[in-house]
Amino acid sequence: MVTPATLLRWHRELVRRRWTYPQRRSGRPPTGRALRELVLRLARENPGWGYQRIAGELLKLGFRISPSTVRRLLACAGLEPAPRRHAVSWPAFLRRQAASLLACDFFTVETVTLRRLYVLFFIELGSRRAHLAGCTPNPSGDWVVQQARNLSFTNVLERTRFLIHDRDSKFSAAFDELFRSEGIRVIHTPVRAPQANAYAERFVRTVRTECLDWLLIIGRRHLEHVLPSTSSTTTANAPTVHSRFSRRNRYRSRNRPAATSPAAIASAVSFMSTTEPQPE
Repeated sequence: MVTPATLLRWHRELVRRRWTYPQRRSGRPPTGRALRELVLRLARENPGWGYQRIAGELLKLGFRISPSTVRRLLACAGLEPAPRRHAVSWPAFLRRQAASLLACDFFTVETVTLRRLYVLFFIELGSRRAHLAGCTPNPSGDWVVQQARNLSFTNVLERTRFLIHDRDSKFSAAFDELFRSEGIRVIHTPVRAPQANAYAERFVRTVRTECLDWLLIIGRRHLEHVLPSTSSTTTANAPTVHSRFSRRNRYRSRNRPAATSPAAIASAVSFMSTTEPQPE
């Protein structure tokens, strides 16, 4: 027996099948794997070709593809546009030219009397060897030029082709001209981009964590006594600053009272003034 409800259901199914159209995917058809590889090959082998040029060359070969599709394929593959595709990135430049690169920068040190001292240093990127030019409470352009002139008397500039420093006003035009007269190209890092001079920033961090954070600096002469031995222990892999001296001060600092009172500060100053770093 067939009920009326069954007949109606069968009729509705026939109507649905009669008026159902085949489903089609919206948008452009997918790009084939062979065409995708050909686009990437043309882009890698011809870094000066843009999206329009690649699409035009493919049209000559019988492949119809739009420039926007070429742009999408290159972006998915991590390839830059034509003007920047063959350019060398900043980290790659530093790695390739490390043996002939010299970087310079300042860092500050606060003394016990809250007097701020500025330390100028140069660091060779290939060997990570740091050269401390000097420290002063009032760094001027003439003082910086004189420290650079003192550095030129050594053999450091003979193997240097590039100098990297930030846009600090203390690095005057006379400072740059002194290095240009030695055949060295001066490169200014972008504004507020400390990572562009990462090797110098890493050296400053090493000096602070391994030495200055464990000492109370009395004055300029005390700082000049501490820092030369600090820079002499920088290595090619990772700069380390008197690891044995730092461990000894960590142990003694844990067993000494906190320097919160004037008497404790005076005791700490006398203790560190008689402590002399021991080389490795």
